[in-house]
Amino acid sequence: MLVVITTDAVMTSKELDAALREATRLSFDRLDSDGCMSTNDQVSLLASGASAVKPDFAEFSALLTDLCKDLAIQLLEDAEGASHSIHILVQGADSEADAVEVGRSIARNNLFKAAIYGNDPNWGRILAAIGTTGAKFDPYNIDVTINGVMVSSKGGPKEDRSLVDFSEKRVDLVVNLNSGNAEATIVTNDLTHAYVTENSAYSS
Repeated sequence: MLVVITTDAVMTSKELDAALREATRLSFDRLDSDGCMSTNDQVSLLASGASAVKPDFAEFSALLTDLCKDLAIQLLEDAEGASHSIHILVQGADSEADAVEVGRSIARNNLFKAAIYGNDPNWGRILAAIGTTGAKFDPYNIDVTINGVMVSSKGGPKEDRSLVDFSEKRVDLVVNLNSGNAEATIVTNDLTHAYVTENSAYSS
């Protein structure tokens, strides 16, 4: 992944660094397609100052974050062999770090990703992924909602899992840990035959 972003705004290198770090923290750093990262992955931000305009830092930072989120989602939509784009929102966490850890654990769980490929709302695999983390939670007080259907609550089944509609490419998974007020979103994709084939059919 090579991302180069340019602006003609007047910005100091310190401002650019601060804005880009915050933007990538909430975008590219929250994209977890397969848990693998290349040593060549990078995002660069260059400012020419040609416009002679000095923007408000908060406004510039917010717009940069929106841009990076858009680019990250475009990467997700183009993931190798993927049939579903999965948006994992972890709510009710004790801290943002806990929310990120839980979301990333789910995103990297191959059993969960294979279930989504098979259109299976397997909430047990989601709870199992959460259980491998060091986050603060009560295993008997977690709610799991997939595409608007709460398939699990308090560690057991809730609504009829057959109500979950997987006909659209986007899958929205909401996990409520009921342990605090922090939240974070991690985005990933399902694990498909096409992914395995594409990554096994060549030698590099």
